[in-house]
Amino acid sequence: MGVPWTITLYAETAAVGRTAIAAGFAEVARLEQILSDYDPQSELSRLSAAAPTAVPEPVSDDLWQVLARAVEIRDATDGAFDPTVGPLTSLWRQARRSGRLPLPGKLAAAREAVGQDTLRLVPASRELLLTRPAMRLDLGGIGMGYAVDRAVAVLNHQGITAAMVDASGDIAVTAPPPGTAGWRIAVSPLPDTGDGTAARDTGEYLLLTHAAVTTSGDAFQAVEIDGRRYSHIVDPRTGIGVAGPAAVTVVAADCTTADALATAASVLGPEKAAAVIAATPDCAARFVSMADGQLQHSQTPRWPSQPSQSPR
Repeated sequence: MGVPWTITLYAETAAVGRTAIAAGFAEVARLEQILSDYDPQSELSRLSAAAPTAVPEPVSDDLWQVLARAVEIRDATDGAFDPTVGPLTSLWRQARRSGRLPLPGKLAAAREAVGQDTLRLVPASRELLLTRPAMRLDLGGIGMGYAVDRAVAVLNHQGITAAMVDASGDIAVTAPPPGTAGWRIAVSPLPDTGDGTAARDTGEYLLLTHAAVTTSGDAFQAVEIDGRRYSHIVDPRTGIGVAGPAAVTVVAADCTTADALATAASVLGPEKAAAVIAATPDCAARFVSMADGQLQHSQTPRWPSQPSQSPR
């Protein structure tokens, strides 16, 4: 899926462990053929290429599960997260390469293909309808989390009870390693912006069991345009990347939720996102940003103390 993956587990024998790891990675490879918006032959890409669809189209169980959850997050965040953001994502990728903001005309055209009315789900038959030309579905803010959850499920099926799956920061853990209270996971600090005001790693960490954690922000993918730093995360309502530097870390019961809400929270900002996080069971978030050269921290209720278990 374009990033390094790590599976760490404890097994009775090395052979059992290797078999389980191979099965976990095989599941990730299978899902990439379904959920990727980079692969033109993936199920997601072929579906987008068919837009607009004259009649509802059937989709695989995995794609349905991800899109149904994506629509739930979209509705809960008033569109701050949107699986139809693909046209704007493509335009913003061009802006990041060129170092120039999208032209207003192109931005307006892309926004016409994005939004709640462009994707209709038919739950009874697990089909969906794409209503606009030039639509492009994009599961970049949720597909990785779903794949992490599915890899964990495969490990459980293999009899592995203590494991961690890490997709370059989208992390899910099960029971703790033997002799420990949980999996120790560092909380990402703000990125170094190169201007001398970036935050240092404070050493904060979480001790988690049966939980997931994701951090979104501009630490590794950002661009500076006209003196302003922007994230790779696109605000579906504007088509422009979220201004930085900033980072949001979300802890949730599953990685699908953590991934999507971290993306949405980056768009919403701490004040509006806090209400969404508080309304989501077993979920908490920490926000870090820079204001007037000063590091700003805030967190929602249920944020785990250090060290702690999951935010239940």
